Amino acid sequence: MAESTRLILLVEDDPDHELLTIRALKKSNVANDVRVARDGEEAINLLFGPNAIRPQVILLDLKLPKVDGLEVLRRIRESDTTRMLPVVVLTSSDEERDVVRSYQLGVNSYIRKPVNFNDFAEATRQLGMYWLVLNEVPPTF
Repeated sequence: MAESTRLILLVEDDPDHELLTIRALKKSNVANDVRVARDGEEAINLLFGPNAIRPQVILLDLKLPKVDGLEVLRRIRESDTTRMLPVVVLTSSDEERDVVRSYQLGVNSYIRKPVNFNDFAEATRQLGMYWLVLNEVPPTF
C-alpha cells in the first residue's frame, strides 16, 4: 500500500462533474487530498495495482467508460483488502434498479447529484462532514 493518507478517491468520467465536486469539497473546507480516476478500469488499477491506495472514502459514479461503477463496487466488496472501504455512489442516475443493485452490492450511501450548483455544494458539504469528519473508519486503514 503506497498511500495511507486521508485520501478521497473520486471516480468520475465527466470533467465538469469532477471540477464541481472538487470545487464543492474545497468550498466546504474539506482539506483531504482528492485522487481522480476517470473510468472504472483506472479506479480498479488504483485500488488493486502494485501501488494500491486506500482512500478514506470512495465517491463513485455509476455510468463510467471501460468498467461501469457497479462492477467497480462489486470488485471492491469481493476483496478482503478493500471490502470495508466506505463507498458513496454519487451519480446522476435516477434509475431505481441502480439504487437497488448498489445496495445489494454493499454501497454505504447512494446520492443523486443535484443539478443546481448550490444544492450540489451543500450535498457535498454534508457528505464531506459525515464521511470525512464524523464517520470512524476501521483501524486497519
